[in-house]
Amino acid sequence: MATEPRQHQGASRRAESPRRSDAPRRGAEQHRIGLADRSRGWLRHHIEVARQALLRLWSTPLASLMTLAVLAIALALPGFIFTALKNVDQLTAGLDTDPHISLYLDVSLSDERIDSFSRELLLRDDLASVELISRDKGLEDFKAYTRFDDLLEFFDSNPLPAVITLIPRHDDPAQLQVLQQKLAALPEVEEARLDLEWVRRLGAFMALAERSAWVLGGLLALTVLLVVGNTVRMTIESRRDEILVSKMVGATDAWVRRPFLYSGVWFGAFGALLAWLLAQLALALISEPVQALAALYLNGYVVQGLGPVESLALLLIGILLGLGGAWLAVGRHLRDIEPG
Repeated sequence: MATEPRQHQGASRRAESPRRSDAPRRGAEQHRIGLADRSRGWLRHHIEVARQALLRLWSTPLASLMTLAVLAIALALPGFIFTALKNVDQLTAGLDTDPHISLYLDVSLSDERIDSFSRELLLRDDLASVELISRDKGLEDFKAYTRFDDLLEFFDSNPLPAVITLIPRHDDPAQLQVLQQKLAALPEVEEARLDLEWVRRLGAFMALAERSAWVLGGLLALTVLLVVGNTVRMTIESRRDEILVSKMVGATDAWVRRPFLYSGVWFGAFGALLAWLLAQLALALISEPVQALAALYLNGYVVQGLGPVESLALLLIGILLGLGGAWLAVGRHLRDIEPG
């Protein structure tokens, strides 16, 4: 009889042991549920704060519109300049920018000697192509593309020399000048002209324009930071009493800072969107004359606006600048607002 209670107690302990092993599992599950609840609460709080910041921005439409206009102009100028440079790059990419050497031959050379001399040049390893423009072809082009064809009546014969246009295999300026001097020393050549100066000028102009665009972009980015920072500073001052009360009841600096940071994000985002519209409008206004000019050199050239990548970059830059300006203003001015 005494053994039965002990056996019963042992069985009850064995029956309870699985329930005790389930306790850590239930605790881990409750911990995961708690983390999920906190994450959802954190997300809901951020969404609500962002919504309230957007509503405050629309509550003062005139002041907000003036601030957004300044931000849009500051962001649109660099975007327009970089887009214009991209179009110039595409336009010049379709042009023949390889350095040329033009050989003006002696007018006393016969047509047979001119033809054989051009064939001799084809055998040179330092030349990529050789194009012969005969005296008759040069005369036809002169009559077609100039208004001075009447002057040819004063000559008994064709005064224009044959021209051979050469494209070297290398583009090093020093080597090109050496090659020009060697070709100019040939007895058949009256003059050798290296057409490289305009390529250098174009490259120097593009480098200067690109550097200027970066400098202007940096200055205007600083302008965006200052404008957003000053706007957020005035908002902080207008809500000074609210901030004091929040800190007195235990609000943390992060909690107080969050609405102003979202205000900076909204200013940057809407400023970037307006900047995109301004840049696209400016490009549309100059598109027709640019295409008319490009038609003189290329066929079917179309002015390119801000593409998806450039548009997304402009939006992200605007958001980051707005957030940065708000962060600087909040970090500086919230330290001065403390309950006494």
